Parts: sequence; structure tokens; C-alpha cells
Amino acid sequence: MSPAARSLLLSAARRQRRRFSTEAPSSTPQQQLPKGKRWDAVVIGGGHNGLAAAAYLARAGRSVAVLERRGVLGGAAVSESDLVPGFRFSRCSYLLSLLRPALIQELELERHGLKLLPRSPSSFTPCLDGRYLLLGPDAELNHSEISKFSKNDAGAYPRYEEKLEKFCKLMDFVIDSPPPEMRHEYHLSMVDRMKDKVDKSVFWSKLLGIVMQQGQKDMVDFFDLLLSPASKILNNWFEGDVLKATLATDAVIGSMAGVHTPGSGYVLLHHVMGETGGQRGVWAYVEGGMGSVSSAISKAALEAGVSQISVHHTSGKVQGVVLADGTEVLTSVVLSNATPYRTFVDLVPANVLPDNFLSAIKTADYSSATTKINVAVDRLPQFSCCKDFNPEGGPEHMGTIHIGSESMEEIDLAYREAANGVSSTRPVIEMTIPSVLDKTISPQGQHVINLFVQYTPYILSEGSWQDSNVRKSFAERCFSLIDEYAPGFSSSVVGYDMLTPPDLEREFGLTGGNIFHGAMGLDSLFLMRPAKGWSDYRTPVKGLYLCGSGAHPGGGVMGAPGRNAASVVLEDLRTK
Repeated sequence: MSPAARSLLLSAARRQRRRFSTEAPSSTPQQQLPKGKRWDAVVIGGGHNGLAAAAYLARAGRSVAVLERRGVLGGAAVSESDLVPGFRFSRCSYLLSLLRPALIQELELERHGLKLLPRSPSSFTPCLDGRYLLLGPDAELNHSEISKFSKNDAGAYPRYEEKLEKFCKLMDFVIDSPPPEMRHEYHLSMVDRMKDKVDKSVFWSKLLGIVMQQGQKDMVDFFDLLLSPASKILNNWFEGDVLKATLATDAVIGSMAGVHTPGSGYVLLHHVMGETGGQRGVWAYVEGGMGSVSSAISKAALEAGVSQISVHHTSGKVQGVVLADGTEVLTSVVLSNATPYRTFVDLVPANVLPDNFLSAIKTADYSSATTKINVAVDRLPQFSCCKDFNPEGGPEHMGTIHIGSESMEEIDLAYREAANGVSSTRPVIEMTIPSVLDKTISPQGQHVINLFVQYTPYILSEGSWQDSNVRKSFAERCFSLIDEYAPGFSSSVVGYDMLTPPDLEREFGLTGGNIFHGAMGLDSLFLMRPAKGWSDYRTPVKGLYLCGSGAHPGGGVMGAPGRNAASVVLEDLRTK
């Protein structure tokens, strides 16, 4: 998300920007704010969570304004067409699965233009020795492919998937519910305090019921998954290096963590708990790029009554947002879709926040090791391990292509280099080619390729990401690695756009370049996100709420933080 106000009234903002768009900025004139209007709520940041919160508030009859700094609506879920002429890139996020089914249904996103393109097969791991592994929703394909490496693993894989699906059902309730924060709300009446206690008791009793349905062994296995390194979990299940490495990429993607990092098992679960068309763990492309997700949510919000506004950012009680030109946007409720650090360190005056809370926000882990490279090519890559020549696209081109992920040791080596401030010699690359299924984003016969690359530290031990030679060298390193698996890839590149961690921070407001608005370790989840005592979207500033990925349940194009935050705001407005 890209913050739209500079501080809270409480104090703030930058210059006004263009009208909202899900494409790159145009010359469309500014849309002015109605002078003197008092809004029921103002949302800082037009990312997908901010838009979702706005839509739910508007559906409840509240007047809502959404403020966005960039000329492109959607935060990290955007489509941009001005980077390489003729190509449309999903510039940051690039796949969809985690978006909550309830949100899709309640906001009628399909009616508002959301079209998902499921991938089958969904995963392809080429090997330098001429072998390859395809995986997807087809159980027979999975068995046949895994058997090429290990018959034992082929038998274990369905049980592994079944086990994870059980855990996902447990997580569904937690994800879709505001955390039962036990902080004392002294401003509430005795009746409201009693109701609050009842609501929290209901949450825990429902969760206990779901836990009891799992059985003791399953719950022990669940906690083992949460606490263990991904390597331990996968070594317990499988023996084949290629399968384990392919699955392990889900445990480390987007994080400054390795396969041996305790708790990385949860991130593995986090990336398989979504669904497409009712199929658990299936990821899809979005027709038109990820900006189509934000576009559909914004249309739902506008239909519900949200004003289409484009501005910039938001004294202990919220009074509103002040823009750079001095315009005051009046409201007693502000929802911030910015990162916790951006919200509380940059937007809220420090003297209104408790010291322990501010310290927790400042010392949270915002580290990132992720670089996104959006590539335009004049032809599809052809992989040496595949006998068939598929210029129009074969099974190997449909899903996520895992480059440099033939063993967990390879991934761990890449991580350890980055931990020492060195971008990985042989990066771990997740490569996707959405234009194979989506014909709207590239010229005929040419293609869009997403490279989600790890590991690239925010601060390099030698050199700087601001140095164009360093940037070019790393991009060419990635292209050369792909050449090893698909000869001639480098020569097919028409142009590219690269976002390193500092770029992600500068362009999209992602503190430290962290795509999740903060680490997804066990010390930063559920009742601990964003800080102990403040997990329920409320903040120490009365009237200020968090609605982005820095709040429960965390990152990904999920919409749950925005949806949950809106429910908390509406509850508070009813009890005022």
C-alpha cells in the first residue's frame, strides 16, 4: 500500500494527486475534496485491504473517503503499463489464492470484473540433470511425476496435502475473526464491557470446538508445524531433494528466513491456505493483472457509496487528516492501510503514543530479501529438460517455475549469503508467465514474465542498490541462471523493471521492502501483531485503526485485515 496522508490531525500530508486509476498515471485532472464535509471514516492508502475496509463501511451506510498517494490504485496489487511499451505488468504481487472467499462473495467481485485464471499444472521445477517435476491439482499427475524421483514420496504426498488441508480449516476461523484482545477498554460502559467479554468467550469456545474436532495427534502435528523449521517438516515427510525444495520455497518466499529457520513451517502453511474456485491451495492468475483485483474491490466500494478521491496522508484523539495544501479532511475515524512503522512513527506524533508501544513498533522485524523483476520477452523460454518444443506454451509454462531450487541446501546457501549482506550468487527464483493464459497483457507472440527473486538484502555489504551497475549486474545474474535451464532466455528480453527492497519501500511504502508489512514469525502473529495488547485493529490513538497487512492475520492479497478491521470499526461506532 502507498500511504496517502502524512500525519494524523494529529498533523499532515503531501500534494494532491490524480484521480484513482488501476493503471499507470494519466493526465486525468484531480478530483477535489468537498470542502467542509465531515466523513464517518477516512482510509489512508488505496491498497486492496484499504479498499475492502472502505467497501464494508460504505455497505453499512457510512460515508467514507479513501486517500492514496500514488496515481495508481491498489497498493502492491497493481497493473502498470508504462514500464515497457505494449506490456502490462503486475508490478508487485502477481498471483491470487489467499483472497478470502467470503470477501469475494459479499462484495460480488466477479460481477465487478474479477476473472481468475486457474493454473494446471501449477508448479514446474526443471533440473540441470535433465529431469523435471510437475505438480498441480491433478492427483494422478502428481503421483506420476513424484514417482520419477521417489515412489515413497508419491505415496506420502496425498497424505501430506490432506494434513495441511486439515490445518487450513482450523486457520479459516482464526483468519476471518478479529483477535480476542483482552485489553481493558475503560471508556466502555459496564454493559458494553460485559458484551465484550461475552464476544471474546464466544471466540475461544468456537476455536476450542474446532480444535477438539481435530484430535490430539493432529493438534500436536499442527504445533509442530508452527514451531519447526520447514526443513524438519519436509524431511519428516519426504526423501526426494527436488520435491522438498519445491515445497520449501513456500516457506521462505517474501521473508528474510531460510529453510532451517524455526517457525518457517507456518509460512509454508500461510501460502497453501488459500483457494481458487473452491480448490484449496490452488493459485490463479488474474485477467488483466493484479490491478484487476483492486479494481473490482474499488468498484464494489464505489457502488456502496465510497467517494472516489485521490489525495495524500493523515491529535490523542483522531480529528481527521490534513493535506499538504492545508485542506482538512474531517473525521473521527481513520483506518491506516500503511505499515505499522509508517503509521505510528511517520504519521502519528510520538508524544501521543505509549513508550512501550512505540518501542515495539520500531523494533519489529521489517527486514526483506525480496526483489521483483518484471520482464518483457519476445518469445517463451524453452527448457532443456523438456523434449517437446512449445512456442505457444506447454505444461511447463502454466504454473510457477522454480529456478535454482533443486535442493534445500541450495536455498539455504542463498539465504546465508544474504544474511551476510551479499545478494545470492545463485538466487532462488520463482518465475511465472501469466501471458500464457492471459492474452490481455502482452502483444501477440510476446510474453510477460514475473521473477520473484531471493535473496537480496536491503543493505549490501559492498555497493548499493542505487548504483545502476549493481542493479544491472544482479538482473543479468538472474537472467544467466535462467539461461542454464532455458538457453537463450537472456537474448529474449525486450525490457525489464526491477524493484529491490529499497525500491519497494520508496515506491510502495513497504517498510524495509517487506511485502508482508512486517515479518510473519510466530512472535509477530495473531495476538502479537502488530504489538502485544493491540492485535484487534484498534490503536492507542482513539479513532485510529490499522487495516493493512501489518495487522492480523498478516500479508498476502487476502483482504482479511481490511474486512476484519471494518467490522471492529462498525462495532465501535455502534457503541459510541
